[in-house]
Amino acid sequence: MPIHRIFFLLPLVLCLVAGACSKSGEQQTKEISPATPAITPANPVAPETAALAGTVSDSGPEPLLHRVFESIEQNRLDQALQRTDTLLNQYPNFRLGHLIRGDLLLARTKPISSFGAGGQANEKIADLREEAIVRLKGYRSKPPANDIPRYLLQMPPDQKYAIVVDTQKSRLYVYANKNDRPQFVADYYVSQGKLGADKFSEGDKKTPLGVYHVTASLPKQKLADLYGSGAFPINYPNEWDKQQGRKGHGIWLHGTPSDTFSRPPKASDGCVVLANRDLDIVAQNLQIGLTPVIISNSVEWLSLDDWNRERNELNKAIESWRSDWESRDVERFLRHYSPKFSSDKQDFQQFAEQKRKVNTGKQWIKVRVANLSVFRNPGKEELVVVTFDQQYRSNNLDNTMKKRQYWRREGAQWKIIYEGAA
Repeated sequence: MPIHRIFFLLPLVLCLVAGACSKSGEQQTKEISPATPAITPANPVAPETAALAGTVSDSGPEPLLHRVFESIEQNRLDQALQRTDTLLNQYPNFRLGHLIRGDLLLARTKPISSFGAGGQANEKIADLREEAIVRLKGYRSKPPANDIPRYLLQMPPDQKYAIVVDTQKSRLYVYANKNDRPQFVADYYVSQGKLGADKFSEGDKKTPLGVYHVTASLPKQKLADLYGSGAFPINYPNEWDKQQGRKGHGIWLHGTPSDTFSRPPKASDGCVVLANRDLDIVAQNLQIGLTPVIISNSVEWLSLDDWNRERNELNKAIESWRSDWESRDVERFLRHYSPKFSSDKQDFQQFAEQKRKVNTGKQWIKVRVANLSVFRNPGKEELVVVTFDQQYRSNNLDNTMKKRQYWRREGAQWKIIYEGAA
């Protein structure tokens, strides 16, 4: 029978209100299979895909989900059902897809006035509705292809990839280190803490915001089924978190239970959760102790020119610090440090006194900086995390270490506010 009341189908309403679906006659996206053996730089953009906010690549079920909603909007229910079957063929455990399919089958027999009219618990419907909105908004509001996350200012040569998470959009972006600049590879839907982001205390069910690194790989054989195909702990709380009094532990990137494709946008106790097949792809290129995981409440994007400008400014500040250390002019060297500086054991006055004392015995100093990484900390405060291999040589000492510094803008100058071993 004709479905004259199809516009009461809530997925369509969500499309129109959230701006997630295209209007009739607009360009359609290509169906892209997400099942790739490993992360590789994206192929050139197809013309019909490029029209959608400069998209470079798509990951996960969003392209197919978008086409399902597009068919619903155009009142092409048989086509929508066929596209939903294609979606579920690729993602058999995708609960949102099954819910939409149930609504479409029910719509063949009677008008429906709510999302999930086929019969589901209200709280589950609310979760799936929120997931639909987040997935489609994320798909439709991708950054321009040539823009770069503000945080990835410098990656060391041996770092292959970087991870950037946007908690508001529930998206995880993968960037390759290619030709000395970040290049977008893929993006994925993720879940975060039940009470949102900006973790401060143990058990607050929030996801932390900041610059972190993968510290270990935990195989599924050693984990409960809750964590899916594996887990990758990150170093929360990092050095800056500890300085700010942030507490907690056990923040991981991990998968979903074996009977679950994805979880609602806010469903973890603070971890970042991916579908198992997405985690498996991302995991192939995570480097323990090296891959950064930068978590932001809302990712800031820069044009290539602005990114180069910020990067050059920081690199000049770091080089000036290095050369001033070699000069043996202690007061010139100390100008690079904030009056609020602290290390694990010293405040600024103690640090300055030690440097003045040590330098009296120096006839010459050579400092070499290698494998430099510079990552901007998310948030309003202008803070960057600088990590490098430091080789220090003088007439009476030869020392090599991995060092981490936090630089903060104070007025017009970048100053070191924390320094210690990485």
